[in-house]
Amino acid sequence: MPPTSSPRDDDPRQDAPVPPESERFLNREIQWLEFNERVLEQAIDERTPLLERVRFLSIFSSNLDEFFMKRVGGLRRQAAAGVSLTYDGLTPTEQLAAIRCRVLPLIDRQARVYRERIMPALEDAGIRIRAYRDLDAAQRARAKRWYRDQVYPILTPLAVDPGHRFPFISNLSVSLGVLLRRPGESDLRFARLKVPDSMPRWFDVGDRTFVWLPDVLTANLGDVFPGMEIVRVLPFRVTRNADVERDFEDADDLLEHLEQQLRERRFAPVVRMQVEADPDPEIMAFLADELELRPEDLYETRGLIEYRSLDVIADLDRPELQFEPWQPVTSARLTDPDKDIFSIIRQGDVLVHHPYDSFDTSVVRFISEAARDPNVLCIKQALYRTSGDSPFIADLIDAAEHGKQVAVLVELRARFDEQRNIQWARALEDAGVHVAYGVVGLKTHTKIALVVRQEGSGIRCYGHVGTGNYNWKTARLYEDFGLLTCDPEITDDLIDLFNYLTGRSLQEEYTRLLVAPVAMKQRFIGLIDREIEHRRAGRPARIIAKMNQLQDHEVIDALYAASRAGVEIDLIVRGFCTLRPEVPGLSETIRVSSIIGRFLEHSRLFYFRDGQSDPVDGTFLIGSADWMYRNLHARVEAACPIRPRELRTRLWAILEIYLGDRRQAWDMHPDGSYTQRDPAGASTPAATSGTHRALMRAMLGASPITLEQITAQLASAVVTPAPDGAS
Repeated sequence: MPPTSSPRDDDPRQDAPVPPESERFLNREIQWLEFNERVLEQAIDERTPLLERVRFLSIFSSNLDEFFMKRVGGLRRQAAAGVSLTYDGLTPTEQLAAIRCRVLPLIDRQARVYRERIMPALEDAGIRIRAYRDLDAAQRARAKRWYRDQVYPILTPLAVDPGHRFPFISNLSVSLGVLLRRPGESDLRFARLKVPDSMPRWFDVGDRTFVWLPDVLTANLGDVFPGMEIVRVLPFRVTRNADVERDFEDADDLLEHLEQQLRERRFAPVVRMQVEADPDPEIMAFLADELELRPEDLYETRGLIEYRSLDVIADLDRPELQFEPWQPVTSARLTDPDKDIFSIIRQGDVLVHHPYDSFDTSVVRFISEAARDPNVLCIKQALYRTSGDSPFIADLIDAAEHGKQVAVLVELRARFDEQRNIQWARALEDAGVHVAYGVVGLKTHTKIALVVRQEGSGIRCYGHVGTGNYNWKTARLYEDFGLLTCDPEITDDLIDLFNYLTGRSLQEEYTRLLVAPVAMKQRFIGLIDREIEHRRAGRPARIIAKMNQLQDHEVIDALYAASRAGVEIDLIVRGFCTLRPEVPGLSETIRVSSIIGRFLEHSRLFYFRDGQSDPVDGTFLIGSADWMYRNLHARVEAACPIRPRELRTRLWAILEIYLGDRRQAWDMHPDGSYTQRDPAGASTPAATSGTHRALMRAMLGASPITLEQITAQLASAVVTPAPDGAS
């Protein structure tokens, strides 16, 4: 098992000088923008089905919205507080300037892709996007009728004058700024008209021809302001700071404290205003003054100010323009209709890989059967994010109402899901469930569940440890791992961890689990150090780590030390990575790749060769934590070893697929830039079709290619794991 202590005085990482921090670490914010550019590339890539390219335009914008709310908002606070240099040598003010310089060309590129590539391609496919002025008479009549019947009754124009204050403008809302004038007068008056959130942003005027709702409103403002002269109109959209954190340490009631924070967030400062290109200067000046905006807060575009609404187009019933349907497969171990899930788990641990393995017939089934099994005494679960119609909530309530002991940790502070989690917490409490809100000062991010069952004269515990949220909807879109087990060493650790979460125990020793913030970081660094020792002793040494983000500086320094010792390291990091790979004398043996595609790569999987001649005999762990400071220090996280050899064999085969990908993979360079791999370099079906398609094909029982065949093909691909002698 992983060591439990920090590096010793004979630390294998102490033998070489290292460059200063500003040369070792890339800027987190710029690297996140690099990630989002890779998302935008999916909208450009013509190998991606057309309507999925439209969806990636929406995803790019949705990501950017969250970035401005969280990261730009946070940097604004830091700049105001006088925070000095960060690890990469930039002040918050310098980072804000660098972000703007990077964002402007990105949104310009997005607009050009939309105008010059997506719209013509949609036109060729019989899907037309039109300005209101370009509609024919019949189409205008349909739009006008829809507007009068469905939209006009819910519009609320708000004028600004001595008797009417400037209105509140909600986060991410689209509005029309209107300059009005009474006939015969010269004075201009300002009014704001919010585009209703409850109405679809795109209206089909017939024959798959769509018009944007704000465009319809602009053309019909005479109905809203009868008798007034409409002088000029400006559609605009605001983004507010969501990095509004209250001190929870001294809160008497965490739920009430959080509700107050949510109220404060609604009125947080505006950090961005989006407008169409060449906006009216008078309206701009008025809005900037009222919203207290600086010039650098204004972003003009020659495309849409709201691409997120394009999901309506992406969801059209045109299957030939979308990814082929994928129905997750029930794991072979779980298909026996005569066996309950507990008897199956008793026969051996079950590893599931979503969305290839069905979430519904594994994880949802686990809690559902537990809720209805008369032999189950207790269910415990940690919920970070779940869906609006969560089957887990229904099953937990049902279990409590039938007399089972049910304890649930609901993390109220899951960003942007706070209100939903508050509602679930109250519903669970009303049903008699024991609800805890987390550990003060920490976010509970771990994905764990525990079932205690009466079996004969004793009890047996069953557990689930996952990398993703208990959300059956996103489980079809997010890639994650989960382990169903009754291994007593793991379930005993889960008992201790739940006691820590619900009862504030001081448990710090865990037999199998790596738990943050207790000792996870030290144990991961210990595993890295052990690879250095294996390498120096001439034994096979190798590290492969798959995660969402990589940022923790101590972990990065440990990886640098391992690289200087000659350990081969592959990092599969979907999002931002602040480590510099392949730098001579620092990270020559570290390769960083990013997989972007149909499914969102969300799992955290860690592999250490541990001196073993057969790579499958190395150490494998899955868990909820990225190698980020916040995950390792400010969150409750858990990582779990995968022990059965057949499960480790599967994980090794999956890692080989990821490393051999020449369709969806991007390689990172020392300067932080990325290049998409050229599929021309490989001739194998698995490498050229990409990770997601390869894994889908492997899961299908009727598939002409198996997981083992894919692995064998990848052995001859251009990108392969390091040979035994070099690892």
